[in-house]
Amino acid sequence: MTSPAGPPAMIIHIDMDAFFASVEQMDNPDLRGRPVIVGGSSDRGVVSTCSYEARTFGVHSAMPMVVARRLCPQAVIVRGRYQRYAELSHAIMSALKDFSPLVEPASVDEAYMDATGLERLFGPLEELVAGIKTRIVDVTGGLTCSVGAAPVKFLAKICSDVNKPDGVFILRQENMDAFLCALPVGRIPGVGKRTVQSLQDLGVRTVAQLRRFSPDFMERRFGKWGLALYERAQGRDSRKVETEREAKSESAECTFAEDTRDRDFLQRMLMAHAERVGSSLRRHGYRGRTITLKVKFCDFRQITRSRTLEEAVSATETIFETGCRLLAELPLPQPVRLIGLGVSGFDAPPGQLFLPGTGKAAGQKLDPQVEAKRQKLDAALDSLREKFGKQAVQRGRLFTLARQQDAPERVNNGKGDGVEQPPEDNGRKNQEETP
Repeated sequence: MTSPAGPPAMIIHIDMDAFFASVEQMDNPDLRGRPVIVGGSSDRGVVSTCSYEARTFGVHSAMPMVVARRLCPQAVIVRGRYQRYAELSHAIMSALKDFSPLVEPASVDEAYMDATGLERLFGPLEELVAGIKTRIVDVTGGLTCSVGAAPVKFLAKICSDVNKPDGVFILRQENMDAFLCALPVGRIPGVGKRTVQSLQDLGVRTVAQLRRFSPDFMERRFGKWGLALYERAQGRDSRKVETEREAKSESAECTFAEDTRDRDFLQRMLMAHAERVGSSLRRHGYRGRTITLKVKFCDFRQITRSRTLEEAVSATETIFETGCRLLAELPLPQPVRLIGLGVSGFDAPPGQLFLPGTGKAAGQKLDPQVEAKRQKLDAALDSLREKFGKQAVQRGRLFTLARQQDAPERVNNGKGDGVEQPPEDNGRKNQEETP
């Protein structure tokens, strides 16, 4: 990935070290050097992240809190302060832009930077990286990061993990092939447990072994992801550093204090989720066609069900009704531990706003008059909440949700740049089976 008219490409991946836990240790000196776990304090909670002292006991992100306590009974458990993390994340991203305008936040605690040609401004790459690390320490008050640099994006991410914590690993073009050949396939971002097992069934454990297979075979075996995986094995990744990334989905979910089969309660939770998701969609100017219900049972088995509408929507009631239909069609063989609701399909061609009196279009599943009324109600509620606060007015269905813990615990805008509690079922930053 080099340009004949310019310097060789170089991408930097900056990854904060145990970000949430490190913030807690920085702000509270009594926690320094002690095993710290950030997450819910109840046994039904999960670990958001943990300090390196806790990791030596086997604790890791997304682990059930009851397991983490058993592994490390002396750990200090701290509830996350997500506004504080967002504040520091903003300072970090702003500092990175002092070095290059081409910065892509990948999540609250990691970012990519296009460092191609920056040697002319900051000297050798090693000096640039040292300057970035020093700047982050300064703007955060003491937090460290690990940095990886490579000619392509996915390798930069792998490199940032090589010498964690507070480490640096620079991979240059002439060393790429040897580095890749020795790499376990599970280290490639996006390769999850299922893919690793499938590759092992083929006798593949390293990238060198993966290179034996043709792109046609990889596509037949793994679909489009197989082609992307083939490209990664050759050290190719055409993705650029994107300074602007559009959201692909909006979702909310929560874990209950007790497992339940109470469908009335589950519907009320769907209304709470629809309220949060719909409000966020309207605030950002998004509308989506696909509504997705997520349910996790008491044995941690998880299923999702989706329905795609003929028009993109953002109305709370429409999102809620669609979620309820999906729930009504779903058997509940076991009590439910978690329920979530999301909207996606933003890239579909936007439909016209519904106007009263326009009637139903051919094949239209949504009533334009009903949708127009819902949009008007949402606009009024959004305006009141903007002026008087989020709790100023509530829908009647939500009055019975008396306890704060029953509110949605996270809302995700799908951009990877918001502050959210990590999903219960995946502690890895690389989502399973995603190219």
